[in-house]
Amino acid sequence: MLTVGEIAPEFTLKDKNSNNVSLSDFRGKRVVLYFYPKDNTPGCTRQACAFAGLYNQFTEKGVQVIGISKDKEASHIKFAEKYNLPFILLSDAELDVAQKYGVWKEKKLYGKVSMGVVRTTFIIDEDGRISYIMPNVKPDTNAEEVLSLL
Repeated sequence: MLTVGEIAPEFTLKDKNSNNVSLSDFRGKRVVLYFYPKDNTPGCTRQACAFAGLYNQFTEKGVQVIGISKDKEASHIKFAEKYNLPFILLSDAELDVAQKYGVWKEKKLYGKVSMGVVRTTFIIDEDGRISYIMPNVKPDTNAEEVLSLL
């Protein structure tokens, strides 16, 4: 399990346009890295739209917002276009990054046990260290909570 103060695990993933994006690309900036289960689902859409609605406030603070899910790039294109999402969405189809960050876990829903991404947000400082870890976040309030921490 990752802890506050630790260096955030490095990764390189594809964005919606199939460009490689690495965490190290943002060294010198604060990063809000949020993991979500699936594009175009109710909770994930509300969470993404909340980040989009506050995006100017994040950029004014010099903060880069990045969303990560296991969806493919084509799904991210449709999701971003449909909801005018201005921030980076990355595809973690193999779940390597989700596992590095400890967000791929056993989940229980209506008595059924399955593996899935637990909605989690990390705030990473300019030096690449984890400043905050927010597990099991609520999609409707996550963006505002993150903004208040910055």
